[in-house]
Amino acid sequence: MFPEFRDQISILKTQDAHFARLFTRHNELDHEIKNMEAGTVPADGTAIEILKKEKLLLKDQLYVILRKVSAS
Repeated sequence: MFPEFRDQISILKTQDAHFARLFTRHNELDHEIKNMEAGTVPADGTAIEILKKEKLLLKDQLYVILRKVSAS
């Protein structure tokens, strides 16, 4: 995710607790969605879609932070 911001992500994960929480939750959702889609964890399409929307919202929030940091 966001290879162009790799350096900023590394720094923010250690220096910004809010960013770190968002980033961790995004990764957790990614794994959970993959497990559901693979059938490892039982789920219906609605549950997967809800998690995908939450993940997308987190990605948008992370992007806003990264853009702000890179602009300064």
